[in-house]
Amino acid sequence: MDLKVGIFVDSLRLPIDEGLKVAADIGAQCFQVYVTRGEMLAANMPAAARADFAARYRDLGLQLSATCGDFQVNFSDAEALAAKEPLLRAAVDQTVDLGASIMTTHIGAVGDDPDGAKAAGMSAALKRLGDYAAERGVTLATETGLESGQRLREIIEAADTRGIGVNFDPANLVMRGFDHLQAARDLKELIVHTHAKDGVRDADGSHREVPLGEGGVGFPTYVALLGELGYDGAYVIEREAGDDPVGDVTRAVEFLKGL
Repeated sequence: MDLKVGIFVDSLRLPIDEGLKVAADIGAQCFQVYVTRGEMLAANMPAAARADFAARYRDLGLQLSATCGDFQVNFSDAEALAAKEPLLRAAVDQTVDLGASIMTTHIGAVGDDPDGAKAAGMSAALKRLGDYAAERGVTLATETGLESGQRLREIIEAADTRGIGVNFDPANLVMRGFDHLQAARDLKELIVHTHAKDGVRDADGSHREVPLGEGGVGFPTYVALLGELGYDGAYVIEREAGDDPVGDVTRAVEFLKGL
Protein backbone atom coordinates (compact mmCIF):
# COMPACT_ATOMS: atom_id res chain seq x y z
CA MET A 1 0.00 0.00 0.00
CA ASP A 2 1.25 3.47 -0.85
CA LEU A 3 -0.10 5.62 1.97
CA LYS A 4 0.06 9.38 2.30
CA VAL A 5 1.81 9.59 5.67
CA GLY A 6 1.61 12.67 7.84
CA ILE A 7 2.53 13.84 11.33
CA PHE A 8 0.56 15.81 13.87
CA VAL A 9 3.50 18.12 14.36
CA ASP A 10 2.52 19.02 17.94
CA SER A 11 3.04 15.35 18.85
CA LEU A 12 6.78 15.87 18.47
CA ARG A 13 6.71 18.31 21.43
CA LEU A 14 9.11 20.65 19.67
CA PRO A 15 8.83 24.27 18.55
CA ILE A 16 6.69 24.32 15.41
CA ASP A 17 9.44 25.20 12.95
CA GLU A 18 11.74 22.56 14.41
CA GLY A 19 8.92 20.02 14.28
CA LEU A 20 8.27 20.77 10.62
CA LYS A 21 11.92 20.14 9.80
CA VAL A 22 11.86 16.84 11.67
CA ALA A 23 8.68 15.85 9.84
CA ALA A 24 10.33 16.49 6.49
CA ASP A 25 13.56 14.76 7.53
CA ILE A 26 11.85 11.52 8.58
CA GLY A 27 9.84 11.25 5.40
CA ALA A 28 6.41 12.67 6.16
CA GLN A 29 4.50 14.03 3.20
CA CYS A 30 2.11 16.20 5.17
CA PHE A 31 1.29 17.43 8.66
CA GLN A 32 -1.46 18.71 10.91
CA VAL A 33 -1.08 21.50 13.46
CA TYR A 34 -3.10 22.96 16.34
CA VAL A 35 -4.37 26.50 15.77
CA THR A 36 -5.75 26.90 19.28
CA ARG A 37 -2.83 28.39 21.20
CA GLY A 38 0.38 30.38 21.15
CA GLU A 39 1.82 31.60 17.87
CA MET A 40 -0.66 29.50 15.87
CA LEU A 41 -3.81 31.03 17.37
CA ALA A 42 -5.63 33.06 14.71
CA ALA A 43 -5.58 36.21 16.83
CA ASN A 44 -1.78 35.93 17.11
CA MET A 45 -1.22 35.27 13.42
CA PRO A 46 -1.82 38.21 11.09
CA ALA A 47 -2.05 37.76 7.34
CA ALA A 48 1.67 38.18 6.72
CA ALA A 49 2.52 35.55 9.35
CA ARG A 50 0.06 33.12 7.79
CA ALA A 51 1.57 33.56 4.34
CA ASP A 52 5.06 33.17 5.79
CA PHE A 53 4.11 29.95 7.58
CA ALA A 54 2.66 28.49 4.40
CA ALA A 55 5.82 29.39 2.48
CA ARG A 56 8.02 27.77 5.13
CA TYR A 57 6.28 24.41 5.15
CA ARG A 58 6.07 24.33 1.36
CA ASP A 59 9.79 25.02 1.13
CA LEU A 60 10.26 21.82 3.16
CA GLY A 61 8.20 19.87 0.64
CA LEU A 62 5.29 19.38 3.03
CA GLN A 63 1.55 19.76 2.63
CA LEU A 64 -0.87 20.85 5.35
CA SER A 65 -3.45 18.05 5.56
CA ALA A 66 -5.57 19.83 8.18
CA THR A 67 -5.53 22.27 11.02
CA CYS A 68 -6.88 21.33 14.44
CA GLY A 69 -9.34 23.79 15.90
CA ASP A 70 -10.26 21.89 19.05
CA PHE A 71 -11.26 24.50 21.61
CA GLN A 72 -12.55 21.89 24.07
CA VAL A 73 -16.23 22.70 23.95
CA ASN A 74 -19.26 20.43 23.82
CA PHE A 75 -21.34 21.47 20.84
CA SER A 76 -24.54 20.47 22.64
CA ASP A 77 -23.88 23.12 25.32
CA ALA A 78 -25.26 26.28 23.70
CA GLU A 79 -23.89 28.67 26.31
CA ALA A 80 -20.37 27.22 26.24
CA LEU A 81 -20.34 27.09 22.46
CA ALA A 82 -21.46 30.71 22.16
CA ALA A 83 -18.29 31.74 23.99
CA LYS A 84 -16.05 29.62 21.74
CA GLU A 85 -17.80 30.03 18.39
CA PRO A 86 -15.88 33.19 17.40
CA LEU A 87 -12.64 31.24 17.93
CA LEU A 88 -13.90 28.38 15.77
CA ARG A 89 -14.94 30.73 12.97
CA ALA A 90 -11.62 32.57 13.10
CA ALA A 91 -9.80 29.24 12.92
CA VAL A 92 -11.81 28.24 9.84
CA ASP A 93 -10.77 31.48 8.12
CA GLN A 94 -7.17 30.89 9.21
CA THR A 95 -7.27 27.35 7.82
CA VAL A 96 -7.96 28.79 4.36
CA ASP A 97 -5.09 31.27 4.69
CA LEU A 98 -2.69 28.51 5.77
CA GLY A 99 -3.50 26.43 2.71
CA ALA A 100 -5.75 23.66 4.03
CA SER A 101 -9.35 22.70 3.36
CA ILE A 102 -9.97 20.59 6.49
CA MET A 103 -10.14 21.63 10.15
CA THR A 104 -10.60 18.88 12.73
CA THR A 105 -12.22 19.31 16.11
CA HIS A 106 -13.93 17.44 18.93
CA ILE A 107 -17.63 18.17 19.40
CA GLY A 108 -18.07 16.41 22.75
CA ALA A 109 -20.38 13.59 23.75
CA VAL A 110 -24.16 13.67 23.82
CA GLY A 111 -24.32 11.24 26.74
CA ASP A 112 -27.65 10.66 28.48
CA ASP A 113 -30.23 12.30 26.23
CA PRO A 114 -33.69 10.84 26.87
CA ASP A 115 -35.61 13.52 24.98
CA GLY A 116 -33.04 14.00 22.21
CA ALA A 117 -32.50 17.67 23.07
CA LYS A 118 -28.72 17.42 23.35
CA ALA A 119 -28.36 15.66 20.02
CA ALA A 120 -30.68 18.18 18.38
CA GLY A 121 -28.67 21.07 19.82
CA MET A 122 -25.42 19.51 18.61
CA SER A 123 -26.81 18.99 15.11
CA ALA A 124 -28.03 22.61 15.00
CA ALA A 125 -24.57 23.84 15.99
CA LEU A 126 -22.96 21.63 13.35
CA LYS A 127 -25.36 23.02 10.76
CA ARG A 128 -24.44 26.60 11.62
CA LEU A 129 -20.68 26.04 11.72
CA GLY A 130 -20.71 23.58 8.85
CA ASP A 131 -22.44 26.08 6.59
CA TYR A 132 -19.90 28.72 7.61
CA ALA A 133 -17.02 26.37 6.81
CA ALA A 134 -18.52 25.20 3.51
CA GLU A 135 -18.90 28.78 2.30
CA ARG A 136 -15.13 29.08 2.69
CA GLY A 137 -14.27 25.76 1.07
CA VAL A 138 -13.48 24.08 4.39
CA THR A 139 -14.77 20.82 5.87
CA LEU A 140 -15.11 20.86 9.65
CA ALA A 141 -14.19 17.27 10.55
CA THR A 142 -15.42 15.99 13.89
CA GLU A 143 -13.18 13.42 15.54
CA THR A 144 -14.44 9.96 16.41
CA GLY A 145 -14.32 8.34 19.82
CA LEU A 146 -17.11 9.48 22.11
CA GLU A 147 -20.01 7.92 20.21
CA SER A 148 -20.46 4.86 18.05
CA GLY A 149 -19.99 5.40 14.34
CA GLN A 150 -23.72 5.03 13.72
CA ARG A 151 -24.61 7.54 16.45
CA LEU A 152 -22.16 10.09 15.09
CA ARG A 153 -23.53 9.58 11.60
CA GLU A 154 -27.07 10.28 12.82
CA ILE A 155 -25.94 13.54 14.44
CA ILE A 156 -24.10 14.67 11.31
CA GLU A 157 -26.92 13.70 8.96
CA ALA A 158 -29.40 15.65 11.09
CA ALA A 159 -27.20 18.74 10.62
CA ASP A 160 -27.82 18.55 6.87
CA THR A 161 -24.77 20.53 5.76
CA ARG A 162 -21.99 19.73 3.32
CA GLY A 163 -19.47 21.44 5.60
CA ILE A 164 -19.24 18.65 8.18
CA GLY A 165 -17.15 15.49 7.82
CA VAL A 166 -15.28 13.05 10.02
CA ASN A 167 -11.72 12.88 11.27
CA PHE A 168 -11.46 9.14 11.93
CA ASP A 169 -9.32 8.18 14.92
CA PRO A 170 -9.45 4.39 15.32
CA ALA A 171 -7.57 4.36 18.62
CA ASN A 172 -10.13 6.60 20.31
CA LEU A 173 -12.82 4.11 19.37
CA VAL A 174 -10.77 1.08 20.46
CA MET A 175 -9.90 2.65 23.80
CA ARG A 176 -13.55 3.42 24.54
CA GLY A 177 -14.80 -0.01 23.61
CA PHE A 178 -16.37 0.71 20.22
CA ASP A 179 -15.91 -1.41 17.11
CA HIS A 180 -13.65 0.82 15.00
CA LEU A 181 -14.03 -1.27 11.86
CA GLN A 182 -17.83 -1.11 12.02
CA ALA A 183 -17.58 2.62 12.74
CA ALA A 184 -15.53 3.06 9.57
CA ARG A 185 -18.19 1.23 7.59
CA ASP A 186 -20.93 3.33 9.17
CA LEU A 187 -19.17 6.62 8.44
CA LYS A 188 -17.41 5.71 5.17
CA GLU A 189 -18.00 8.59 2.74
CA LEU A 190 -18.00 11.13 5.60
CA ILE A 191 -14.35 10.35 6.43
CA VAL A 192 -12.15 13.17 5.10
CA HIS A 193 -9.11 12.84 7.38
CA THR A 194 -7.61 10.20 9.67
CA HIS A 195 -5.32 9.97 12.66
CA ALA A 196 -2.86 7.09 12.78
CA LYS A 197 -2.89 6.27 16.49
CA ASP A 198 -3.09 3.00 18.40
CA GLY A 199 -4.44 1.98 21.77
CA VAL A 200 -5.64 -0.84 23.98
CA ARG A 201 -8.61 -1.34 26.27
CA ASP A 202 -8.20 -3.68 29.21
CA ALA A 203 -10.83 -6.00 30.65
CA ASP A 204 -11.47 -3.61 33.54
CA GLY A 205 -12.32 -0.78 31.13
CA SER A 206 -9.06 1.09 31.55
CA HIS A 207 -7.32 2.15 28.38
CA ARG A 208 -4.08 3.62 27.14
CA GLU A 209 -2.44 4.82 23.98
CA VAL A 210 0.47 2.72 22.72
CA PRO A 211 2.97 3.02 19.84
CA LEU A 212 1.61 2.39 16.38
CA GLY A 213 1.22 -1.30 15.64
CA GLU A 214 1.20 -2.39 19.29
CA GLY A 215 -2.49 -1.93 20.07
CA GLY A 216 -5.91 -3.11 19.07
CA VAL A 217 -6.40 -1.20 15.83
CA GLY A 218 -4.79 -3.84 13.61
CA PHE A 219 -3.51 -1.43 11.02
CA PRO A 220 -3.13 -3.77 8.02
CA THR A 221 -6.80 -4.74 8.25
CA TYR A 222 -7.92 -1.22 9.14
CA VAL A 223 -6.02 0.47 6.31
CA ALA A 224 -7.22 -2.12 3.82
CA LEU A 225 -10.81 -1.48 4.90
CA LEU A 226 -10.48 2.29 4.49
CA GLY A 227 -9.11 1.71 1.02
CA GLU A 228 -12.08 -0.49 0.16
CA LEU A 229 -14.39 2.24 1.45
CA GLY A 230 -12.78 4.76 -0.90
CA TYR A 231 -10.59 6.73 1.49
CA ASP A 232 -7.41 8.00 -0.17
CA GLY A 233 -6.43 10.85 2.15
CA ALA A 234 -3.69 11.29 4.72
CA TYR A 235 -2.82 9.04 7.67
CA VAL A 236 -1.60 11.56 10.22
CA ILE A 237 0.41 10.09 13.09
CA GLU A 238 -0.65 11.36 16.49
CA ARG A 239 1.31 10.41 19.61
CA GLU A 240 -0.04 11.84 22.85
CA ALA A 241 1.76 9.56 25.31
CA GLY A 242 5.24 8.12 25.80
CA ASP A 243 8.62 9.55 26.73
CA ASP A 244 10.19 9.47 23.27
CA PRO A 245 7.83 11.31 20.93
CA VAL A 246 10.33 11.85 18.12
CA GLY A 247 11.45 8.23 18.24
CA ASP A 248 7.89 6.91 18.41
CA VAL A 249 6.76 9.09 15.52
CA THR A 250 9.80 8.17 13.43
CA ARG A 251 9.08 4.47 13.96
CA ALA A 252 5.42 5.07 13.15
CA VAL A 253 6.35 6.65 9.80
CA GLU A 254 8.44 3.58 9.00
CA PHE A 255 5.60 1.30 10.15
CA LEU A 256 3.00 2.93 7.91
CA LYS A 257 5.31 3.04 4.93
CA GLY A 258 5.93 -0.68 5.40
CA LEU A 259 2.26 -1.64 5.13
